[in-house]
Amino acid sequence: MFSGSLVALITPFKNGRVDEKRLIDLVEWHLRSGTHGIVPCGTTGESATLSHEEHTQVVKLVVEVVKKRVPVVAGTGSNSTVEAIRLTREAQEVGATGALMISPYYNRPTQEGIYQHYQAVAQAVPGFPIIFYNIPGRTGSNIEPSTMARLAEIDNIVGVKEAAGSIDQVLNIISACGDKLAILSGEDSLTFSMMSLGGKGVISTIANVVPREMADLANACLTKQWEKAAQLQIQILPLIRVLFIETNPIPAKTALSLMGKCELELRLPLVPMAETNLAKLKAVLQEYQLIG
Repeated sequence: MFSGSLVALITPFKNGRVDEKRLIDLVEWHLRSGTHGIVPCGTTGESATLSHEEHTQVVKLVVEVVKKRVPVVAGTGSNSTVEAIRLTREAQEVGATGALMISPYYNRPTQEGIYQHYQAVAQAVPGFPIIFYNIPGRTGSNIEPSTMARLAEIDNIVGVKEAAGSIDQVLNIISACGDKLAILSGEDSLTFSMMSLGGKGVISTIANVVPREMADLANACLTKQWEKAAQLQIQILPLIRVLFIETNPIPAKTALSLMGKCELELRLPLVPMAETNLAKLKAVLQEYQLIG
């Protein structure tokens, strides 16, 4: 169900509110560009600063615009299990295809706590597909492959967005889970590497800026055109590096504003890029002919 290039969509703002017109335009652009799935309200979508009402508003609007043309995987994670259940139920109610849930952050649960968190959410939304998100750099804890193997036994837990930055961990996940769990890269720079090992795709930040190129890379991997895929991965590396020169999604949103796709409006505590980094971003965007 979930494969290829899924974009971790930014949330455009204007005058402090969700910019629905720009959001609609972005989704349609992705659909025209071959993006395989839309992921609203994730980390890149500034979910941490969305109100409960805005969260549902964004997911509902994306679902309405997509009209089932591709999967819509709503970000519904929280460090509170009760809150994660509420967000996931709401995503199901407004018609999302599935949910992406970041592992509980800050409170740093044990492996058993992580397991019981996801189990509780999965039981609360039977039949609704869940992808769990492992990103130790933001959460403060790693989901061990042995825990992932336990989670893979739960019927509606179908995949992992893996962003520990370790190919060794990916190998251990494959060894522990086999084909019971779809592995999606959470690191744009490791998309080719993960998919060559059997990963199904990527939930991508840079697809916000170059959706066609990320879709082409994912398609090349899915069709086992490895030489082409490797070339595409190498071609976009400078763009990947500059889009993570500051905390995501600051550079991605800045790039889109320079491209005329959204306003440059971030929510505190995120702030505009430092001038030296902004100059580096502009230079790379010009190199890729994304801006004049």
